[in-house]
Amino acid sequence: MQVKHLLLIAILALTAACSSNEVLDENLSETELYQQAQTDLDNNSYTSAVTKLKALESRYPFGRYAEQAQLELIYAYYKNAEPEAARSAAERFIRLHPQHANVDYAYYLKGLASFDQDRGLIARFVPLDMTKRDPGAARDSYNEFAQLTSRFPNSRYAPDAKQRMIYLRNLLAAYEIHAGYYYLTRQAYVAAANRGRYVVENFQGTPAVGDGLALMTEAYQRLTLDELAATSLATLKLNYPDHPTLVDGEFVPREEEADNRSWLAKATLGLIETDTPLPPGETRASQDVIRQYEDAEEQIPDELKPENQDDADEQVDEAEAADGDRSWFSYMTFGLFD
Repeated sequence: MQVKHLLLIAILALTAACSSNEVLDENLSETELYQQAQTDLDNNSYTSAVTKLKALESRYPFGRYAEQAQLELIYAYYKNAEPEAARSAAERFIRLHPQHANVDYAYYLKGLASFDQDRGLIARFVPLDMTKRDPGAARDSYNEFAQLTSRFPNSRYAPDAKQRMIYLRNLLAAYEIHAGYYYLTRQAYVAAANRGRYVVENFQGTPAVGDGLALMTEAYQRLTLDELAATSLATLKLNYPDHPTLVDGEFVPREEEADNRSWLAKATLGLIETDTPLPPGETRASQDVIRQYEDAEEQIPDELKPENQDDADEQVDEAEAADGDRSWFSYMTFGLFD
């Protein structure tokens, strides 16, 4: 069934491409061009309507239908699945006619073009999770609808724009949660916690706030920041007691603890460990940073070191020497019988 749908899409695209080469009679009057464009719009022949509306605007830039043609061109581009062209035409109309009686319609179509930018023909037949896609178009659409509702609060298009803004806000919040859990799987716990906190602070009232608190709790637990984790968990329990991460009142992490062992350690079931286990809250990346700092410190020229550097080096050497004088028995008993 999906193959048939894809073939239908290809046929429609080919038909649209072939019909875009329509040649218009140069002797058509302004009224005739406008009437033919209206007929094309009524028949859903949007490619042909675009051609006629563009010809009308270029041939009669100061005619009685010029402004109306510019406005309907936005709609024709939008219905023809050309969001970028629709947005560009809307911006042009708003710039040229800011006081037009129907300029709110241009704002509305501009927001719709961004709203549907990621929803093409394929999205009608193939299910897509919009919360995992690039949020750029959704963010643009939200801002454009916000302009409409703030500048024209009594517009006939304002109620629909407000409903779409609610949906877009929920969508943007869910995207942040997906990004946060991706960071969590990559062991970027600070970035994950920041994503969760951003949702809690900036998307109040959305369903994703509970997910943001759960994300913060899990990230802070991995970082062994017990106080912050407890605060986030308490807020989660108080406001979202039925959240999926709470089982019988206890927090259950969504992601399993990452296995940082080497492939040799995993293959031998831990019998051969090539790396020492990491302390809680520490990662290989943090160890690499410390190692880079120590290497950089060793490369500092002597003339740039502090005056008391020699005394500090002597204390380090004495400590290392004392440690080197320990017997093998002292090492075996961890110094208990020194």
